[in-house]
Amino acid sequence: MSRSSTRPGWVGCQCSRSLVTAALRRLEALTEALVGPVAAAPAGAAPIDLVTAALGSVGAIFDGRHDHSRRRQAIIDATPELQERELIKLATLATTLAAALRDRGIPEPAASLTSQAAMAVFRVAFERWVRDPGEPDLPAIIRASFADLRTLIAGPPAKAHT
Repeated sequence: MSRSSTRPGWVGCQCSRSLVTAALRRLEALTEALVGPVAAAPAGAAPIDLVTAALGSVGAIFDGRHDHSRRRQAIIDATPELQERELIKLATLATTLAAALRDRGIPEPAASLTSQAAMAVFRVAFERWVRDPGEPDLPAIIRASFADLRTLIAGPPAKAHT
């Protein structure tokens, strides 16, 4: 077997290189799907509306990939190292989304708060989607999750525990 990465201790076949390349291409596609709708949205759109549209676009990437995504998530859930990589990927996407919001004139901390909330919504929506085999529409779950978040934020304050 040949060394297929500069990462110490990672020795594998040539297919490892193509898997990494494919993963990078998917991350680039996700990044483009996030940034494009933010940049193309009408002037004056609220930050939460910008990220809702962006995540709807990301969700559309998963059309037709429900079974694959379910199998992939099961592997990630069983592997702490892959869980860590998923968190890093989400953090990278949040940073990219915050930069796109700042490029539209959304100041800090609003850009970072909005992008972090968007990634939390995406993660919860994605988990709901992969856990329910009868739910093929990830963008609809994302929109419903944003609606849930808006309701929670606008709702009455939580009662203090005594």
